[in-house]
Amino acid sequence: MKKYWLLMLLSLPLLATAPAFADDDDDDEERPELDVTTPLRRPTTLTKEYVSQIRAYQHIELRALEKGYLQDTFIDEGGFVEQGQSMFKITPSVYQAEFQKAQAEANMARIEYQNTKSLADKNIVSANELALSEAHLAKAEAEVNLAQAHLDFTDIKAPFPGVMDRLEVRKGSMVEEGELLSTLADITKMWVYFNVPEAEYLDYKTNGMSSTTVRLKLANGRVFAHEGVVDTVQADFDNKTGNIAFRATFPNPDLILRHGQTGNILMDLPLPAALIIPQKATFEILDKTYVYVVNDQNKLEQRLVTIGGELPHIFLVTAGLDDNDRILIEGLRRVRDGDTIDPDYEEPEEVYDDLDLYAE
Repeated sequence: MKKYWLLMLLSLPLLATAPAFADDDDDDEERPELDVTTPLRRPTTLTKEYVSQIRAYQHIELRALEKGYLQDTFIDEGGFVEQGQSMFKITPSVYQAEFQKAQAEANMARIEYQNTKSLADKNIVSANELALSEAHLAKAEAEVNLAQAHLDFTDIKAPFPGVMDRLEVRKGSMVEEGELLSTLADITKMWVYFNVPEAEYLDYKTNGMSSTTVRLKLANGRVFAHEGVVDTVQADFDNKTGNIAFRATFPNPDLILRHGQTGNILMDLPLPAALIIPQKATFEILDKTYVYVVNDQNKLEQRLVTIGGELPHIFLVTAGLDDNDRILIEGLRRVRDGDTIDPDYEEPEEVYDDLDLYAE
């Protein structure tokens, strides 16, 4: 019995020290060799995209200025009209008769004035009677001008060249004074409105916003052939959204753009010293972006970063990283926070050149 206990006591140190050798072997085997790099700081252009509304340079309603029947329509829906071209004709019969009546009364007043003037020259009638006759003539001529205006209002002409929209009334319809007939749009150039957050507005203002050129991405995903210029910013911010409205003017020589279209404004923001990292070096947890930073002991530290913009295969970092931080760029799913690795450092220029080749 004593020999049995002695053997057990002698074997205890061997049992206690054996796992320690095994753990050292496991640590060596579990320390992976992974690629790391540092963020790169370089001049970059960030393209911001904003939902926009496209409006015609001029867009007006065409309304009847006189009551009557719509006698004729000279332009079809979607037709192009020149300035001064007739578009609608309202039955002018009544206004033509009123014009002729006014002309006749004016002729009578003119004859009366000439006779009175002849008598006044011979001192047969007084100067007051001549003045009264002259005033009567002036009133009659004013009635002619008024009747002429009413008659002209029956012929509705284009105030500027443009494209006519949907016909709201048809030939033969009875129209009231002020009734909508159609709309007319001058689309030789277009105004495109889009909203910009306050912080970005300050960036654009600092970077010379007044000369900013922008592009327009249409609903089919293609970029409009002509560039626009930001020429106006509204006076006030919208307190509910924190945005302010910009307006860009685009030429439209081929009349591709139409009033009421939508699209996305593409605005380039130059960044003289942006801090960029590969997108593949990041991972997300609950809509937040993280990277693994390798510390001086080659241990991984999970760190939250703020993304200020996105380019193909690249993120622009505005907070969370310094220029000299080493970040993990491969094997992110094989490691955890606190793991120790054998870092294989790659120059950031080589890493980003490889990304560019992959993108092409």
